[in-house]
Amino acid sequence: MNRRAFVTGLGAVLAAPRAAGAQQAGKVYRVGILSPGGVPERIEAFRDGLRQLGYADSQNVVIEVRDADGKADRLPGLAADLVRLKVDAIVAAGSDAVRAAQQATRTIPIVVAVGGGDLVARGLVGSLARPGGNITGLTTLSAVIIAKRLQLIKEAVPKATRVAVLWRRDNPAHQPTLKELEGAAASIGVQLQRAEAREAAELDAAFAAMTKGRAGAVLLLGDVLFESQRGRIADLAARAKLPAMYFAKLFVEAGGLMSYATDQNDLYRRAATYVDKILKGAQPADLPVEEPTKFELVINLRTAKALGLTIPPSLLLRADQVLE
Repeated sequence: MNRRAFVTGLGAVLAAPRAAGAQQAGKVYRVGILSPGGVPERIEAFRDGLRQLGYADSQNVVIEVRDADGKADRLPGLAADLVRLKVDAIVAAGSDAVRAAQQATRTIPIVVAVGGGDLVARGLVGSLARPGGNITGLTTLSAVIIAKRLQLIKEAVPKATRVAVLWRRDNPAHQPTLKELEGAAASIGVQLQRAEAREAAELDAAFAAMTKGRAGAVLLLGDVLFESQRGRIADLAARAKLPAMYFAKLFVEAGGLMSYATDQNDLYRRAATYVDKILKGAQPADLPVEEPTKFELVINLRTAKALGLTIPPSLLLRADQVLE
């Protein structure tokens, strides 16, 4: 049930008027979406965003979706395919997709729909205010958000002194995030246990290692592989009796304990605003990168009960949604 209204926006920085004349007369634009996979409603949210700005699918815009189906190694080939199609812009989500798009082209505008890690630290943009290249969009400073997630899972499980972190070595955002997370863990008296899974077949072994290492909880770093395996991961955490903090609400809906994240459908809608500006002639180098300032805390009380866990009332009062 809702404990307070859902967070529905990230501010009005990129607000743009709805306009039937958003595009040149007679021009049919081609926009590519480089999707990690598994969440079609996000792509529909992007389409909805374009419709609100005056675009009609197959009339003045054609959307080319390239879906990796949860397999990060497919993204470079899919990005190259969009470049061969000479799309007018590429919308990418997640660190792997952003990297693949950037490696495929330095000229076609790239709009980050969500994720991507610290774009400045990774050298993908010069600064958030002035990106300076062909990449712009909506991103998060992942280490900051991850530290907040760690704090929240610690509040939910006060006795946990050892928290496992599920990560993937090939994700370009994970190594720097882990380094910064160590400092956050020390400040709240938590020891981190790294548990790596590079492919779906390694998830069982990763959770077995958490149990062997006596982890009291688990935190997931954002990743295309993990999101594509969300139901299985929630099940593995339940079997291991491990309270888990996730990076997307989808995990909680699949039976996970809790998540602290942005409304990703909303981010995809907002990505359409960037694409609209670019199709009108704006340069990505001049469009500031926006960071979300609002996040949803979602808790699954059914899962908490199954784990024998009592969520502190103070935490429940701060939740945006509680599933019962």
